[in-house]
Amino acid sequence: MSTAPRRRYVVRVAASKKTPARVAALPPEGAAEVATRLAAAIPEPRCELDHRDPWTLLIATILSAQSTDRTVNTVTPLLFQKFPTPAALAAAPAAEVEAVVHRTGFFRNKAKAIQGASLAIHQRHGGEVPRTMAELVQLPGVARKTANVVLGVAFGLAEGVVVDTHVMRTAQRLGLSAATSAEKIEQDLCARFARPQWIEIGHRLLLLGRYVCGAKDPRCDDCPLFELCGSRVGEALGTWRDRAAHLADRIAAAAAPPGAGPASPPA
Repeated sequence: MSTAPRRRYVVRVAASKKTPARVAALPPEGAAEVATRLAAAIPEPRCELDHRDPWTLLIATILSAQSTDRTVNTVTPLLFQKFPTPAALAAAPAAEVEAVVHRTGFFRNKAKAIQGASLAIHQRHGGEVPRTMAELVQLPGVARKTANVVLGVAFGLAEGVVVDTHVMRTAQRLGLSAATSAEKIEQDLCARFARPQWIEIGHRLLLLGRYVCGAKDPRCDDCPLFELCGSRVGEALGTWRDRAAHLADRIAAAAAPPGAGPASPPA
């Protein structure tokens, strides 16, 4: 067996949730360079879940667990058309809610969670999504990841770093964290980056994982962080700024309206 295929195989397995990458910890100057390069590639990171307010963002984020943003975005227009307020969703027949969210997977649990969260918002918070981590994680279906999305995107509050499967993978591969739990990885990222960076670094790492650093076939050669990554494979294409521009183009293409041109499908 040749050394190149063997190396690629090891990187792919090591990058899984079960066996995190065994890479050297990235030094502080490396973490700072990660932030610099990602800011150049993704100057204005945006949440790719369609929403109109904090409540619709909360519901969409709950539905996105073990699903894709693209799938959720095909479901939520009908969901919010049928049930436009927390009170309406909370009072809806469970079977009707399950039917609407069926395509997101685990639909019974998700329907129960979004109805329970909506009921709590209606009854305990006057119909408004709470603005504190402590209150948000008391809602059904809401853990720190969902709470961080809502606090950061809807309210601009940096209470932590969003850590989903994409962020877990990129943080491990880059050597930003050797942890295997989302909670510990979040702690490591919060220690690595200044608080004013927390909201944007989480979304940038997420988008990097979605469009470049995929679970099965990472595009190492076209990654703006190639030189910084202990899990890299192959040879880099052009300069890091060239690769940053490629990433920006992929994200822009994916955000373009239908018919505007080909888009790179999210992982």
